[in-house]
Amino acid sequence: MGTQAPNPILNLLPLAMIFVVFYFMLIRPQRMRDKEHQKMLSTLAKNDEVVTSGGIHGTVVNVKETSVVLRIDENVKMEVEKNCISAVTRKEQQK
Repeated sequence: MGTQAPNPILNLLPLAMIFVVFYFMLIRPQRMRDKEHQKMLSTLAKNDEVVTSGGIHGTVVNVKETSVVLRIDENVKMEVEKNCISAVTRKEQQK
């Protein structure tokens, strides 16, 4: 006679599953990459060779709180924001 209506919470289950997959496929890996990038920036030191997000290769001359001074060529220095450093190509070896 009377059929029961399906539980409305079951209608939200597919949406919750999509969110869980979205989190593990996109959000979590991005947070891990951001954490690694911040660690790389915090360990920048003089004489490290780096590449900026604009593709400029240079050697770190001075590290400031929010910026880095790079030597691009002889007598050519350039100050960039730390966040613009995309990779360290060679770390200066500690002696």
